[in-house]
Amino acid sequence: MPDPDGRGAELCQHLSRPGLAQQALQFIQALSETIHGRNNAVLVGSIPASELSYTDKDEADQQRLKNLLDRLGKAVIVSVESETSEIIRRRLFEWDERAVTPDGRVILDKDAENTCRAYADWIQENRLQLPNLINPDLAREEFRATYPFHPMVISVFERKWQTLPRFQQTRGILRLLALWVSRAYQEGYKGAQRDPLITLGTAPLDDPMFRAAVFEQLGETKLEAAVTTDIAGKKDAHAVRLDSEACDAIKKARLHRKVASTIFFESNGGQVGAEAQEASVPEIRLAVGEPESDIGNVETVLETLTDACYYLNVEKTRYKFSLKENLNKRFADRRATVQGPQVDEEIKREIQKIFAPKEFVERVFFPEKRIQIADRPVISLVIADLDRTMEDEKATRQFVEAMIRDCGTTSRTFKSAIIWVVPDSAQPMREEARKILAWQAISDEADDLKLDEAQKRQLAENIHKAKRDLKESIWRAYKHLFLLAKDNTVKMVDLGLVHSSAADTPISNILNRLSADGDVEKGVSPNFLVRNWPPAFKEWATKSVRDAFYASPVFPRLLNAETIKETIARGVESGILAYVGKGASGKYQPFAFNQSVSPTDIEFSDDMFVITAEAARDYLNAQTMPPAVGASEQGNGIGAGTGAGGGAEPSETPIEPQPAPTPPVPRPAKIAGIRWSGEVPPQKWMNFYTKVLSRFAATPGLKLTIAVEVSPSDGLSEQSI
Repeated sequence: MPDPDGRGAELCQHLSRPGLAQQALQFIQALSETIHGRNNAVLVGSIPASELSYTDKDEADQQRLKNLLDRLGKAVIVSVESETSEIIRRRLFEWDERAVTPDGRVILDKDAENTCRAYADWIQENRLQLPNLINPDLAREEFRATYPFHPMVISVFERKWQTLPRFQQTRGILRLLALWVSRAYQEGYKGAQRDPLITLGTAPLDDPMFRAAVFEQLGETKLEAAVTTDIAGKKDAHAVRLDSEACDAIKKARLHRKVASTIFFESNGGQVGAEAQEASVPEIRLAVGEPESDIGNVETVLETLTDACYYLNVEKTRYKFSLKENLNKRFADRRATVQGPQVDEEIKREIQKIFAPKEFVERVFFPEKRIQIADRPVISLVIADLDRTMEDEKATRQFVEAMIRDCGTTSRTFKSAIIWVVPDSAQPMREEARKILAWQAISDEADDLKLDEAQKRQLAENIHKAKRDLKESIWRAYKHLFLLAKDNTVKMVDLGLVHSSAADTPISNILNRLSADGDVEKGVSPNFLVRNWPPAFKEWATKSVRDAFYASPVFPRLLNAETIKETIARGVESGILAYVGKGASGKYQPFAFNQSVSPTDIEFSDDMFVITAEAARDYLNAQTMPPAVGASEQGNGIGAGTGAGGGAEPSETPIEPQPAPTPPVPRPAKIAGIRWSGEVPPQKWMNFYTKVLSRFAATPGLKLTIAVEVSPSDGLSEQSI
């Protein structure tokens, strides 16, 4: 049976002394035979569960003694696993005699019962995410059996530590737990920390005496650096630091430290098998979870520990503290050597990749001079440099407003077309970019570092994760828009909390928001033009119509200027607008009103106009009125007499008949076709197409013969050709 005090080892030492071995065996044989003959006596011999202190001769003497006693006795295991917890708490705590049953079981008070019930209910609620180490249907009984310890505290020693060469199941556990209970009592008395149960996560690994006792059972002290660096024992231990920086729920629960301590105990047992020497996520959940806690926080904490700890190794969803430094230590070293300019270059490359080209939208990256932003009637998204952030909002706003209102040394025409995108802060992006560069530096040295397969996989995962995190940091940072408001001031739009799932690109997300706010439209109706007709214009040039949507803040920005042609065509067909050209005589040619017009026939020009329906009808009426007849003609008047009784006789001037008008020569209804050849100036080619060829684009029998000659005086380079 297990020997708590190790007295079996002392007996074996007596047996090994010269001259006493045979006498001792003879004495025990005689004693056993005497006891065997009585019915009111029992001889009990105990042997230690751990044979650490035995020599080869000790083991031989123990076997001889066992053979001798086996002839008359039988082996009995006094403390089985189910009784270990009862032995431990009876040895470590003083209990009121009235709280102990006749068979030695402790009766718990009301507070203890409530705690056990609460933990059991939590396990029932989360049973699908927990291992089967505690039966959910019997959870309350298991918590009652081990109170004030969490069942996982006792369980880990039975499951994973009992096969360690130096581990002593009862005496070793008692020594550890005595120090554990003492520290828990002190912390509770001081009011620093009061936990419902003593759990693996509350192990006082920051106490040198406790750590020494732990390492004694492990049989080595090489894990001292891992514990003090990653868990506790130093002020800047990673788990302690992460708890201080975490959200309130995690910080209050000290969850980083609890999870790290649990991993330490679960991953350093002596049993055989890779999985047995690692801590699984379900085991960690069960060990650190408590009533009213969010079980999802465990994964959050595991992720941050993985990124920070130097000795924590991860293989898929299994965790282990080991003697070997992991990639994080190398990462920390490389990260310190990454230079600032490298970081900013990496961020800018990623920004240009994320703000991918978008149809109908111009992109301008990181301009510092006004002339760098072209003054054109097209939506222009201007992505601010990393040093133009909302951390210095006043200076950034002044810079942006100047860039919107001016182009070079002159005032900007298309102010409304400019939309600035400004980051909240550059620091998070720089942190993530620095990580990428550090991991890539390690990847470049992978062969020299002699990384194992698990580390190579981890390295690849870390590079992938770092790139993903940089992308998300850019999405989150570039959330402030500056653009011209309807009152001609520059307004700021906050996109709120943005992430990459919001749209396919940040540009799409920005356009979606501006469309929802009415700042960007896909098109307008003909009536919109009538309602916003400039009072000074009788005829509104089509080029000016287009420009108004990118110059005037009253007009919405159109995503595609070509939709204005569709608006005009619809207006002409519905009789709301007329599309006209104005000749030198003042007559409209062409004149399209109340008829079907193709949008491709509309051109943006200073020579083509739209007029209102009223102006169009007035023009038509003026064209159909007959010419005015003169009131008199010179030389056709009648003469007057000179006096009574005499005077000239009235004379008559004959009116010569006018020749009959020549009837017009009738023109044929259709002609066979047209043919034209000639030179077109290169800059007028589009006019030739839109005004002439486009009218016959859908006509069968259209044939184009192209002759192109390019012969500059200085010749053409091969690259140009």
